[in-house]
Amino acid sequence: MRLPEEPDLPPSINIVPMIDVIFAILVFFMVSSLYLTRSEGLPVNLPRAKTVEVQKTQQITVSLDRDGKLTLDSEPAKLDQLKTQIEKLIKTESTAIVVVNADKEVSHGDVVAVIDQLRQIPQVQLAIAAKQP
Repeated sequence: MRLPEEPDLPPSINIVPMIDVIFAILVFFMVSSLYLTRSEGLPVNLPRAKTVEVQKTQQITVSLDRDGKLTLDSEPAKLDQLKTQIEKLIKTESTAIVVVNADKEVSHGDVVAVIDQLRQIPQVQLAIAAKQP
C-alpha cells in the first residue's frame, strides 16, 4: 500500500528575522554616532560663560594647558612662531576662526600674549573657548 505523496510547498523566504537584524544594526549605528565628537584641542578645564556660541566654520585651535604648554591643532608650538604657523595654515584670500582653548588655571599674561600674536594676523577672527555653566 502506497501513501499519497504530499504536494510540494513552494519555497518561501521568511524576511522577519532579516528585518530584525537590519533594525538592530541601524539602531546600533544611530546610537554609536551620537558619541562621535570632534575634539581638536587638548583636554583643558574651560571656564563657563552664559554667552557661549558654537562656531560652525572651519577653525584653528590654539590650546594652552594648565602647565602653559602651547599647541596649534594638537601639535606643539612656540609663542614666537605662532603667527607664522597660523599664516601658513590660512589661505591668502580667506579668513579663519582661531579658537583660544586655555585652561582656567593658566596665567592671564600667557593668554594675553597668545591673543596679541593672533590679533596681528588680519585674516583671523578670534574666539575664546568656554563651557556653559
